[in-house]
Amino acid sequence: MVQAEFERWLKADLQDVDLHTELQRIKGDEDAIKDRFAVSLHFGTAGLRGTIGAGTNRMNIWVVRQATQGVADWVKTQGGTQTVAISYDSRIKGNLFAMDAAGVLAANGIKVRIYDALMPVPALSFATRYYHCNAGIMITASHNPAKYNGYKAYGPDGCQMTDDAAAVVYDSIQKTDVLTGAKYMSFAEGVEKGLIRFVGDDCKEAFYQNVEACQVRPGLCKEAGLKLVYSPLNGTGLVPVTRVLRDIGISDLTIVPEQEYPNGYFTTAPYPNPEIRQALEKGLELAKEEEADLMLATDPDADRVGIAMRCADGTYELVTGNEMGVLLLDYICAGRIEKGTMPKNPVAVMSIVSTPLAVRVAEHYGVELRQVLTGFKWIGDQIAGLEKEGETDRFIFGFEESYGYLAGPYVRDKDAVVASMLICEMAAYYRSKGSSIKQRLEEI
Repeated sequence: MVQAEFERWLKADLQDVDLHTELQRIKGDEDAIKDRFAVSLHFGTAGLRGTIGAGTNRMNIWVVRQATQGVADWVKTQGGTQTVAISYDSRIKGNLFAMDAAGVLAANGIKVRIYDALMPVPALSFATRYYHCNAGIMITASHNPAKYNGYKAYGPDGCQMTDDAAAVVYDSIQKTDVLTGAKYMSFAEGVEKGLIRFVGDDCKEAFYQNVEACQVRPGLCKEAGLKLVYSPLNGTGLVPVTRVLRDIGISDLTIVPEQEYPNGYFTTAPYPNPEIRQALEKGLELAKEEEADLMLATDPDADRVGIAMRCADGTYELVTGNEMGVLLLDYICAGRIEKGTMPKNPVAVMSIVSTPLAVRVAEHYGVELRQVLTGFKWIGDQIAGLEKEGETDRFIFGFEESYGYLAGPYVRDKDAVVASMLICEMAAYYRSKGSSIKQRLEEI
């Protein structure tokens, strides 16, 4: 059966020369064939993730089309606007997979709003909500090495797809032949028919406005003279993060040149994960040269941010996700109380594996801290609960220990854009008080 499926792919017009070349190369190699065809990538609540290549157990246009047909079948049962938002990051074939997903949706009569250039996870979550979409699709493999790509599916609330919805999509995928089962029209035809449209400037600007509305002390950064080094790790962060940081008044901003522009090969950070020091080495070198106060790095889909802070002796210390979660919670609470912008009965949310120190910080400020299962969608779920009661303004902050933060209800996934802004604002604030992030961390 495995060999038969291999032969079927070999004979098919695969529309991607790389796939055919790969299949020709592994002819007669039983292990290589089995690895690619014995199983299929499994669609779960986090969507798909796998190595880029030929076969049912790889990420390629055919597996993407099959998955998207499953999403389309689910969307068609939902009523509503019959619209899906799509974005992608800098990974290899990311834009190709995004355009193919759009072609499948259009062939199913579903309208598409797709970003005209790579944009991060929070921007996709925002567009899904902004256009009242039935679903969102993000082509990304987050911080995995370069050989991976993936496919994340979002529900109408901009939160990662629920277990129930993912199960329905999975069932539909099982009934869809990977090579012949998905309906498809070219991207150009979808555009011509008015089914595929780009995300408008109004949506992009609204995203930035919502991020910047989360400032605790607006205007503070203009005066602080903060010196910053930033690395997008060759991902999606460059445009949104630098735009927001400049908007709030940070002018001394140096980008790590080798990691500035999108590059799915991640040549200078083979494992582009801001949690690990190796990914931050280039940024740390530049920070030392520049004597920067802070070094920030966002992962390829810009939903997580890692930082290093300058110590008194000129060395740099990495801040863990737990430490930054506590620092931001403390800063937001103290600042909003001082500014009179703290809502009544404020709510913060964290994953149960995050630090218990946050509980004490929340108690100190009279904030209700809810603890949820691991996975940011459960934090999004808490915001959705508040939304149903018309109380979204009660939500002030959410975080998980794996460097994911969110400070407003405008999206339902972690957002490194707003986190980068608040980290810089916090650093500027402590600097203006003759203190530092490190000093405040020790005080807490």
